[in-house]
Amino acid sequence: MRLGLTSLAILLSAACAPHAPQKLSIAAAADLSFALEEVSREFRKTNRHLDLEIAYGSSGNFYTQIRNGAPFQLFLSADVDYPRRLAREGLALADTLFVYGVGRIVVWAPAQSPLDPATALRQNSISHLAIANPQHAPYGRAAEAALRSMGLYDSLQPKLVLGENIAQTLQFVESGAADVGIVALSLAIAPPARDKGRYWEIPLDAYPKIEQGGVILKDSPGARQFRSYLLSAAGRAILKRYGFYLTGA
Repeated sequence: MRLGLTSLAILLSAACAPHAPQKLSIAAAADLSFALEEVSREFRKTNRHLDLEIAYGSSGNFYTQIRNGAPFQLFLSADVDYPRRLAREGLALADTLFVYGVGRIVVWAPAQSPLDPATALRQNSISHLAIANPQHAPYGRAAEAALRSMGLYDSLQPKLVLGENIAQTLQFVESGAADVGIVALSLAIAPPARDKGRYWEIPLDAYPKIEQGGVILKDSPGARQFRSYLLSAAGRAILKRYGFYLTGA
């Protein structure tokens, strides 16, 4: 069969054209927003064939969306229990379940606030305290547990302002909608909040360990490559800089 010059040119052009990057859709807990952006930049340096599409939000909401068919390929949760449930329900690959770090919570106050984050929760001058919604945000559950452990929940419960996720919780304090907030250490030490406020780390024994984990939902080489990088020495070093410590660290 003979090809015309035009047909031959089209075939050669298609053969030489660069392949479009493969899409990797990731659902990630809001506390990962800064750490994961750096992880992604470093990952892409050696994996340019992948185009990462990362959505940030509440882990509990993502869990519900995934159960309802949301087309994510990888889920990075603020609580390893959500990925574990998906694996049990047959909606994720059980052998890919992993823990990538342990989160911590802090009391955060704006730089211009007269409140000292270390004592702010005991001050009568607080009108509003922001925490993530405990119904679907693991960091909200940790905040509530810490308040109960410190004997402060009953007095502060009427003053609570609930964020949809931990990132929105921080925004409530930054905007003045709350005087202080209980937020993720990973957000407090990231440049935007670090330059705008001060924080006090709540003792680890005041709340259950925030063991953060992930799982592959739809198998692909790209999802496994990103998982491997996140768990590599390079990936863990970035996570640690943002306050995500290894289990037992």
